[in-house]
Amino acid sequence: MAERTDVVVVGAGPAGSAAALELARAGRDVVLLERGPFPGSKNVYGGVVYARVLDDVLPEWWNEVPVQRWITRRSTMVLTGTQALTVDFRTEDWGSAPYNGMTTYRADFDSWLAGKAVAAGAKLVTSTVATELVQEGGRVVGVRTDRPDGEIRADLVIACDGVNSFLAKQAGLLPPTDPGNQTLGVKETLALPRAAVEERFGLTGLHGADFEILGCTGGIPGGGFLYTNRETVSVGVVLSLNGLTESGRRPEEVLAGLKAHPAIAPYLRGAELKEYSAHLIPEGGYRSMPPLSAPGLLIAGDAASMCLAAGIWLEGVNFAIGSGLAAGRAAAEGDPESYRGRLESDFVLTDHENLQRAPHLVLSDRVQRLYPGLLCDFAQDVFTVGNPAPKPGLRKLFRDTAARHGVKLRQLAADAWAGLRTFG
Repeated sequence: MAERTDVVVVGAGPAGSAAALELARAGRDVVLLERGPFPGSKNVYGGVVYARVLDDVLPEWWNEVPVQRWITRRSTMVLTGTQALTVDFRTEDWGSAPYNGMTTYRADFDSWLAGKAVAAGAKLVTSTVATELVQEGGRVVGVRTDRPDGEIRADLVIACDGVNSFLAKQAGLLPPTDPGNQTLGVKETLALPRAAVEERFGLTGLHGADFEILGCTGGIPGGGFLYTNRETVSVGVVLSLNGLTESGRRPEEVLAGLKAHPAIAPYLRGAELKEYSAHLIPEGGYRSMPPLSAPGLLIAGDAASMCLAAGIWLEGVNFAIGSGLAAGRAAAEGDPESYRGRLESDFVLTDHENLQRAPHLVLSDRVQRLYPGLLCDFAQDVFTVGNPAPKPGLRKLFRDTAARHGVKLRQLAADAWAGLRTFG
């Protein structure tokens, strides 16, 4: 381990590896610390990576990235206990370069991206924990690690050590943990023969499916997901910590309910459990983001709460990479004070700021508890043929359905307006 370097990056996830890559390419001495035995070893992830942020950094990255499947089918499902209403979109355009999104195993993806940083000249040090910041005169000047004589001095530290970042807390950037701004994601990876995955989800080649699900969490604020890999599927739920505590239920119980739903169970029939995992997710959005820097320190990725949970868009890895690239470029140019400005000038903070109302709206009581049943019942009423009675008008059907669910039209109008303000 080096005793002195230009920059120490803590955490070899997407944010940390992106920062180290930019620094190494600029000729800076950079040490990339990873607590696991290899990058990605401690990460669990059941979702989709949107990697177009890499277009200008690793041209034609899609030719070598460890992809499982390219997403060509995007479904949004609304469930009740016995119903499912689905908006199902497919496009061949997403099945060819430069692609839109992909499923990938984080252990593979993180190792691949960290390898790019190492190839550029970064020094990767694994199985090493940054135990505290070294501070002098109100400035961060390095980190201490759990290795003997493991203090590393540096001009700058970039903390990419994940949700509830210990280093950001030590620097006074993160306030005490607020469970209202965090969710718990639990996921199972289930093995199926490749032919079964493709037949059940209507896929060919490396095409993949991404299902995002509302109304599957038993009244606990949150949602669910189902994604395809080559020979596995990932199924899980994301649950509000406060709501989960108040419910008195265990997360695996909620997940079991989703797997047993009549709209989901046929996809999973005969699947073999390969992995169960759980992970805290910072979903508070823009309003919960901490300050992004202190003298000698920048924070990026989940450490800075850069996870976009906006209902329509559920993204994190691309924001981690984007923030890591910005931190690395600012540090490489000797101008860490420009870090926030760089984020504000691209998608990372622009999207978060524009969608800052989304987490509150998506996790609101009516969206979570009332609207799934209302929408499913309305669809059922529309498609029910009640001869010999004549067909009622859609407006009457909708008013009657809303009344049955105790939803007043002025509430609907208010939420529709809130939705336009949030997503417009």
